[in-house]
Amino acid sequence: MADTAGGASREPDGVDPTARVDGARGPEALSGSEVSKALVVETHISTLFFVGDRVFKLRKPVEFGFLDFRSRSSRQEDCEREVALNRRLAPDVYLGVADLTMEGRLIDHMVVMRRMPQDRRLAALARRGEDLEPWLHQVAEALIAFHDRAQRSSEISADATDMALRALWQESFDETDPFVGSILDGHDETEIRAHVERWIAGRRPLFDARIASGRVCDGHGDLQAEDIFCLDDGVQILDCIEFSDRLRHGDVCADVTFLAMDIERLGHPGAADRFLVDYQRLSDDPFPDTLVHHYTAFRAYVRASVACLRSAQGADGAREEASQLQKLALDHLRRARVRLVLVGGLPGCGKTTLATGLATATGWTVLRSDEIREQIGDPANDTSPGGATGYREGRYRPEVMATVYEELLRQAEQCLGLGQSAILDASWTDDSWRVAARSLADRTCSDLAEFRCEAPPHLAADRIDRRLVDHSDMSEATPEIGRAMSRTFDAWPGATVVDTAALSPDDAVAQAVDALS
Repeated sequence: MADTAGGASREPDGVDPTARVDGARGPEALSGSEVSKALVVETHISTLFFVGDRVFKLRKPVEFGFLDFRSRSSRQEDCEREVALNRRLAPDVYLGVADLTMEGRLIDHMVVMRRMPQDRRLAALARRGEDLEPWLHQVAEALIAFHDRAQRSSEISADATDMALRALWQESFDETDPFVGSILDGHDETEIRAHVERWIAGRRPLFDARIASGRVCDGHGDLQAEDIFCLDDGVQILDCIEFSDRLRHGDVCADVTFLAMDIERLGHPGAADRFLVDYQRLSDDPFPDTLVHHYTAFRAYVRASVACLRSAQGADGAREEASQLQKLALDHLRRARVRLVLVGGLPGCGKTTLATGLATATGWTVLRSDEIREQIGDPANDTSPGGATGYREGRYRPEVMATVYEELLRQAEQCLGLGQSAILDASWTDDSWRVAARSLADRTCSDLAEFRCEAPPHLAADRIDRRLVDHSDMSEATPEIGRAMSRTFDAWPGATVVDTAALSPDDAVAQAVDALS
């Protein structure tokens, strides 16, 4: 949402951010030949004049849902805020605020900046196909230092709750409403809005946890590759949002995903992914994948709304850009979906192999009923081998099984609320437990998938015997328990059947991934 501005050399300067900047390089002192050679660039909210080694940014007297620059005093205040806030990251680029006069009469104000080399924009490097990773590593380091020292408060945190994010989305929807069906695809828009509401509705624990861990601060708010300059003495990061505190306050994940989205848009998705990994590793702040995808979608959609406004002002290429960004937002919202996956079946059917392989393929969390049973132990202090002499005895008694499934679903609910998709590896013989899992998916606004692994009885028995001999698995089930369970297994018509006798483990995982898609 901020403007793009650049400048030439980086020289230290101690100009106060609110000082008058006129003298030899003030705009009113420019010669006619200099003005005639000026490069003029317009955005939806500003006009920029590139003159010599300076850039002068003049606000337009416009009003949108997110800003109101109709009065000169509001434009002056915004200029002063731009300089002060951007000096947090680029103190020697933002020189101050100039008074624009005509025949001695004050008519407006302009931000004055050093002009940076256009060919050293990160976006320019991306378009030329240069290696972005060394520069993005420097950007990650600079942002971590910036975020560490950034201001934090309860007021700032209030702008990063689930309700605050929902309100920001709604404001963007209000901005794009006039363009749906003309610039933005109507079917895609309907899907976008449904995904947004569903994801936010189930993630309050995640937002609360991010705030509690200090991950919300007064950040940049508009990290774009056009506004990052890759210079011999390091990177310069310009043009944060100054006209709205709400749009600048937020999760550090929201800040860095904005740049990752922009790098992806420019055709470098691998570099974008590695930048995110770099930031998380260096800051020791692992983001849930679904949070990354949701914020990436939000940033893409914000840019789409701005492109719509620019298109209405007649900007070349803005219509196509808006459409591209809308599709990028939809792609990431689909990938942001939180999943609850049930993988069940009789002992020896291959469900643990499938659940483990699926977790490897997706990065999702696996929760196993066998591990929970081991954690709980035997309430009756049954110390016989395996904790049981048969099905529905010892640790297979109905009340113990109920406790195991209740804990399995409780742990799953924690994962889902934190934006982590979960794979639940259990037999799921009793339909009442599946009903409870479906209720959990509804309650946490998560997408449910159900898989039932099957294998012929003789093959399942052989698998069980082998693992009991070599102690390769913590499952306590015996072939006898498996046969008893088969007689009480409730019908499971809604599950996708995975035949582990006919498929290799890799093929079984591929089938499950296809079904999830």
